[in-house]
Amino acid sequence: MAKPHYTYQSVVCFHNLHLKGWSFGFLWQNGSLPTKLPQTNMGDSRRQYRRLRDCIQPGVIVLFVGINPGLRSAATGHHFAGYSSRFWKLLFESKLTPEPLTHQDDWRLPEWGLGLTNIIQRPSAGIDVLKPREYIAGRKRLIATVKHYRPHAVALLGVTIYRTLFPEYRTGRISLGLQAKTLADRPVFVLPNPSGRNAHYSYRTMLMAFRALRNATNELAQGATKGTIPIGRLGQL
Repeated sequence: MAKPHYTYQSVVCFHNLHLKGWSFGFLWQNGSLPTKLPQTNMGDSRRQYRRLRDCIQPGVIVLFVGINPGLRSAATGHHFAGYSSRFWKLLFESKLTPEPLTHQDDWRLPEWGLGLTNIIQRPSAGIDVLKPREYIAGRKRLIATVKHYRPHAVALLGVTIYRTLFPEYRTGRISLGLQAKTLADRPVFVLPNPSGRNAHYSYRTMLMAFRALRNATNELAQGATKGTIPIGRLGQL
């Protein structure tokens, strides 16, 4: 077969290719070989995003639990990759990790006894599109995960998650901190949702909650008694 010959000068031909949910552009210029150009189309509801893998290893001390991945996390393949997410900053400033991390370092969390998972694995732009059956299936999966890894504490990243796991608390006020309820016989700690869109808690309150988790985890590791840490006491821990 004869090699194609491109005679146009300064002419760019651009074609789209959709393969396994990913979009690529191929560029021919002055007869050169095609160059692959990634396209980001975060608003395309038809796009298929890859599911994130849990970041957990045996010996996990704190297992963080989110609701489900956002679209940017699914696109990058890393947890809490949203531009407004304060999760990684909170980890460092609360001294849960000894060095600052980004979403690209999520795989390193087991180095410090930390783990990450979500109730629902399907990514979405918001939680309003998630179905009740997904929460039911996700709760069963989470319980199985907790039973397998037996973390010292299960840290729920948002009051909404606590209400989802324990329907009897769907109404009423829920204090941040260590709860009387357990999940698969593991202590449950409620943290604020670290999203920048969470207007219910200031960053200072979020940081105090993460610091309280660090201290409570140390106490749990030493066999301390379970109990609730109300918002008013977070700054004292």
